[in-house]
Amino acid sequence: MLPVERKMRIVEYVKQNRVATVAALAKQFQVHEATIRRDLAEIEMEGLLRRTHGGVVVDRGANSEASFSERAHEQTEQKERIGKAAAALVEDGDHVILDSGTTTMHIARHLQHRSGITVVTNDINIAAELKDAPGITVIVTGGLLYRSSYMLNGMFTDQVLGTLHVQKAFIGTPAIHPKHGLTHPEAQLVPTKQGMIRAAQEIIVVADDTKIGKLSLHTVAPIEALHRFVTGYEATEAQTQAFRESGVDVLQA
Repeated sequence: MLPVERKMRIVEYVKQNRVATVAALAKQFQVHEATIRRDLAEIEMEGLLRRTHGGVVVDRGANSEASFSERAHEQTEQKERIGKAAAALVEDGDHVILDSGTTTMHIARHLQHRSGITVVTNDINIAAELKDAPGITVIVTGGLLYRSSYMLNGMFTDQVLGTLHVQKAFIGTPAIHPKHGLTHPEAQLVPTKQGMIRAAQEIIVVADDTKIGKLSLHTVAPIEALHRFVTGYEATEAQTQAFRESGVDVLQA
């Protein structure tokens, strides 16, 4: 296993278990404890986990994101409204990308009865949601599977995205700022999101109001790269006006 893949799997393992010791991780990944300690030091520098005496825990600070299962139960009513409004932006005949995430899942649910649409996704959950939709063609990118979220990511995902051209990409994010654009706490997830952005003519960010104004460690895209932001009516006038002044069309649902 390559070091980058091992570190990715360490983060997934700790997010699932909330805490882990160096010894447990060394046994799980069949490497020396010294190797695990080096991995953890690098992971901590990226803000993904926090080392403790003899182990590691999930860092719930500004530079970490909740697990998929946690996020699925947060702001659900707002995310459903965002998903419905975003789905209405899709026109018959469109090829669209749905980024992996709990908000983009709601877009998929509101596309089920549409026709003549192609959906590209790196999310097994979204693909499963659309499997019985006769009018939707589903393309799954492939890639390394994140078991806790059913997200696909990595080299194979990026290679597929590099061959595609779509009308719209719907991007989820844990952090969106009116001056600094999209940022993310996990470096290994950034290239795939950037590939989605490059593949699309129109970039539409979908995020609830709790993500507004947040900054994470790694830049995904500057604010100038974004065309539209779909959020909930919970966002304040000051928050939405800041995005409009940066040239982003804001739609509240």
